[in-house]
Amino acid sequence: MNRAKAILTEWDAYLAALGKATPGAAKRDAAIADLKKRLAKKTHECTLLENKLKAAHTATAALFHDNEALRQQLHKDTTTMVTPIRPRGPRQGR
Repeated sequence: MNRAKAILTEWDAYLAALGKATPGAAKRDAAIADLKKRLAKKTHECTLLENKLKAAHTATAALFHDNEALRQQLHKDTTTMVTPIRPRGPRQGR
């Protein structure tokens, strides 16, 4: 047991001199950090696109509603009977 403390102290000194990561671990950590950065960027882009899609959906729904209201107004206006000024039929006297 007494030897374990000496070995652990030596190991800690070795890691401090070497750095906490081996070259392979440092490369892996750098790759992970890069992937996290890229993931954050893509997540932000997806959020922006989702917001644009929601806005487009809202605008489409509003246009649909306006279109339906215009159709109803047009239908109401065309169902009113208009009395012609001249009688219908062939013209006489020409």
